[in-house]
Amino acid sequence: MTTTTGIRTDLYVEVQQYYARQMRLLDSRDLAAYADTFTEDAVFAHSADREPARTRAGILQDLVEFHRRFETDPMRRRHHFTMLDVVFCDGDEIHTVFYALVVITRPGARSEIRASCVVTDVLVRENGELRNKSRIVEIDT
Repeated sequence: MTTTTGIRTDLYVEVQQYYARQMRLLDSRDLAAYADTFTEDAVFAHSADREPARTRAGILQDLVEFHRRFETDPMRRRHHFTMLDVVFCDGDEIHTVFYALVVITRPGARSEIRASCVVTDVLVRENGELRNKSRIVEIDT
């Protein structure tokens, strides 16, 4: 297993670009498009109080249920990924670990950090595109 020091620059940038596009979908609440960034058999664990969502359809259903509580809230959420470490493992999988900050802003109010997390992903290629096979989010407490 090698770490980022052995990673090609073009792959590292591709992973960063993938995350930028993916999180823009989530932050704009385009939940169906965000769910489509996962493989059909993906696993997504994002909250300690919720069971991991399984399958692309299950991830979409979980996201819709999770975001229902924000329907009337005018807040904007922004996910900021930092300290990205890309790690290769056996096969065609790309393993990544990074920090995530979730920042919320409401009209007329200052932005605040809602959560600080460590995220562990497994990415694969489908038809030449990166997709999440799994995402495990551990929220700092």
